[in-house]
Amino acid sequence: MRLLLTQDGTPTLFHPGYGEAYHPRQGALLQARRLYLEKTLTHLHPAPRVLEVGLGLLVNFRVTLESALRRGVRLRYLAVEREPLSPELLAQVSLPLAQGAAVWAEILRGWPRERFAGPWGELRVVFGDVREAPLPRGWATAVYLDPFSPRVNPEPWSLPVLKRLRGALRPGGRLATYSAQGAFRLALKEAGFALHRVPGVGKREWTVGIAAKVPRG
Repeated sequence: MRLLLTQDGTPTLFHPGYGEAYHPRQGALLQARRLYLEKTLTHLHPAPRVLEVGLGLLVNFRVTLESALRRGVRLRYLAVEREPLSPELLAQVSLPLAQGAAVWAEILRGWPRERFAGPWGELRVVFGDVREAPLPRGWATAVYLDPFSPRVNPEPWSLPVLKRLRGALRPGGRLATYSAQGAFRLALKEAGFALHRVPGVGKREWTVGIAAKVPRG
């Protein structure tokens, strides 16, 4: 793993196996806030329940936690991660998120446990493949779809997985992702999402899907 500095001054890691970084060069913190937190409206939700696919460096979790702590709401967060990183690697990703610093230190001390909880809320992690991971039905207010790209890691972007994610979302819940790939967007529609194209940062578009009809099959 090689440490990289993104343009917003926050670090990420380059994964040699996938040939991709965990975050875009425009900024790890920027993407977490502008795409995942805000495009799912999680920064406004009074009782956020987030399901993340591809926990990675936990940047999206930490940004969401910071928002919840600032607003005084409890966060419930469920993540699926197939390849957890070591606490030593995670500790290298320093972020200016003061409100959640104590929680982050606690998580690093206990990583990789499957559950962390406190007055702030709960983080549960399923270490395994999202195609087989147990997902609660109708539970999530938001889905953060953030694995490596469809080109190098196609499974999490497939129709069967998207149907599972739709089933885990409450009606009207939002899925956000950085990918604008055509085949993925078609599958997202077929899985029961209303598709929205939103302006991206560092790329022309991001993708938001709103849980609409329940998919068949």
